[in-house]
Amino acid sequence: MKIKHGLTMVAAAMAAHNANAQSSVTLYGLLDLGVTYVNSAQTSRSGSHLNGASQIALTDGHATGLSGSRWGLRGTEDLGGGLKAIFVLENGFMANSGALAQGGSEFGRQVYVGLSSNAGTVTVGRQYDPLVDFVQPLAASGQWAGYMGSHPDELDNLTNTNRINNSIKVVTPNYRGFSMGALYSFGGVAGGVSRNQIWALGGGYSNASVQIGVGYLNARDPNVSFYGNTPNKGTAIANNLGSVGSASAPESNPVYAGYASANTTQIISAGVAYTFSQTTIGAVVSNTRFYSLGSQAGPNPLGYSGSASFTNIELNGRVRVTPSLLLGAAFDYTDRNSVRNDGGAKYLQLDLGSDYSISKRTDLYALAVLQRATGRDSLGQASVASIAGFTPSATNKQVGLRVGIRHKF
Repeated sequence: MKIKHGLTMVAAAMAAHNANAQSSVTLYGLLDLGVTYVNSAQTSRSGSHLNGASQIALTDGHATGLSGSRWGLRGTEDLGGGLKAIFVLENGFMANSGALAQGGSEFGRQVYVGLSSNAGTVTVGRQYDPLVDFVQPLAASGQWAGYMGSHPDELDNLTNTNRINNSIKVVTPNYRGFSMGALYSFGGVAGGVSRNQIWALGGGYSNASVQIGVGYLNARDPNVSFYGNTPNKGTAIANNLGSVGSASAPESNPVYAGYASANTTQIISAGVAYTFSQTTIGAVVSNTRFYSLGSQAGPNPLGYSGSASFTNIELNGRVRVTPSLLLGAAFDYTDRNSVRNDGGAKYLQLDLGSDYSISKRTDLYALAVLQRATGRDSLGQASVASIAGFTPSATNKQVGLRVGIRHKF
């Protein structure tokens, strides 16, 4: 009996050892805090006149920094034959206050489970779309400029403001530098399979000196399915729109908030980067189109119809001055077509940044963004500058500045 008991204990210990060897769970996280300054931030409206004032604040990286503060768990289990089960639970929070980010969802950044093998990866849950996977790393905001370096009001989602709920995602393995991905999000509406659905495709190529990325996203009823940070999405544009022309709180996202009634949002983007020595230069082009304005997807107080289309061109560069110091600069041009004969709108933006690594886990950084707007914005008023993450300007010009510290663990 003693011998049998001893063998049982040995077998149990070996099984526990094998389980530990074949499975792993990693705790990780990041904190990003900084002091920001913006001039001419909207404070109120008096008739057709916007009032503004300068603003200084301590903010988390989610708003204007390089990275949103987060903590997460990442795990794998070896199922044998090259097949693995994988999962990620990632929470976003505001390090300056401790509040939850992404609309208050517990794991608002991403949460998914799936299978991975030499043939590729399949995951299900709340995830990043292929545009983010393949094109974002080529934009200034994905390299060194952070959220405030996004294109005006983050209209093309290249800084990953909008994650995709209820989605299935497939990613191929990297083959000689090439990889591809596809995503489909279920609308979940009885009797209307295409309502609230989102689908996206992307691909990329990289080698020692060249990196290329392309992506496409199509969101039906985007005001419900795509915009907003809550776990179940919601009418983010409608909530931001307010009462146009009234004395309500200053409108958010004036670049595109007026197009909440679009039946479909389509985003097409492509980017390229070339690295030589310690310098990288690149370009990103995107087209964001709001189709069939006037649908039931959201409010339409201005009576829009037809489509609104934004074309964005970004040129960027960065140089590694020393192993610890990186400098970056980017110029961005955004042009919107005329909607209801309003003449359209244009936005010019200059991004400047520096990042100094104290160690492998801690860095100090400084960012500056200057933006100028012309024409009429989506709310039917004279276009105001609107740097992503900041309160929109009371004028057609805006300057945003930030100095921050980031630590990874």
